[in-house]
Amino acid sequence: MLVLTREAYPGILRFTMRANLDGKVAIVTGAGRYRGIGRHVALTLARHGADVVITGSGRSPDKFPDEEKEMGWRDIESVADEIRALGRRALPVAASSADANDCQMLVEATKRELGRIDILVNNAAAGRGNDRVPFVQLEESEWRRVLETNLTGTFLVTKAAGKVMIDQGEGGAIINISSILGRQGVAMQGAYSVSKAGMILFTQVLAMEMAPQKIRVNCVCPGLVDTDRMKDVTRPGPIHDAVMGTIPLRRPGDPEEIGELVAFLAGPDASYIHGQTINIDGGRVMS
Repeated sequence: MLVLTREAYPGILRFTMRANLDGKVAIVTGAGRYRGIGRHVALTLARHGADVVITGSGRSPDKFPDEEKEMGWRDIESVADEIRALGRRALPVAASSADANDCQMLVEATKRELGRIDILVNNAAAGRGNDRVPFVQLEESEWRRVLETNLTGTFLVTKAAGKVMIDQGEGGAIINISSILGRQGVAMQGAYSVSKAGMILFTQVLAMEMAPQKIRVNCVCPGLVDTDRMKDVTRPGPIHDAVMGTIPLRRPGDPEEIGELVAFLAGPDASYIHGQTINIDGGRVMS
């Protein structure tokens, strides 16, 4: 049953959806960053009752942001500890979503340790790098890096996990994390935008194919979210002010808000939502 509770949030009133995910096992890719969407998705699913497998790329600690270094953050191991503290089972797995062997290992580890797969959240994404340049200056290696992580990685994880979900014969939910930049072309964001647009169409095709197996497939398109990767935009300054001017609600999203939407889409109260792409962006893209 869906229960709506009103709770305080800076400047607004927020409704929190209480999805019943008891007994479900979820995989969330790209969930090792402290200030990241993936971690908050994983924690939210756990709060709603799911056991959670979290993946990360196995980042070297010397590449952690200063905040993570100072707090002694341990990537997916720390997220696993947080999930266990909520009373749920957790399995951290270092794996690259763009590597087919890693994806198969991930699925086998999930089945061995937690017994099944009910929910897949494709959140892993390429970090911002030298891809943010005009197309005519974009190196092929950067184009391939972004598409292999964002699009090919989504395909490979879904292929491996989807086979298990079909064989179980009990339905399930797949949620792909795209972006509003997959909805709207923006200069110097070419590789990222194309990869995220591909995820939207991938969602639609997969939804058509998975419907007979009662596996629902949907896509979430966040706008600006207050994560470490976007700290140059979310922190006070001229860039922040310029970007806020494009968002009707005049604030960045909180990663936990993305988590709540994903939990709702994974739960029974979203049982008739299928093949949809949902923006969560403060009104920046209204379509």
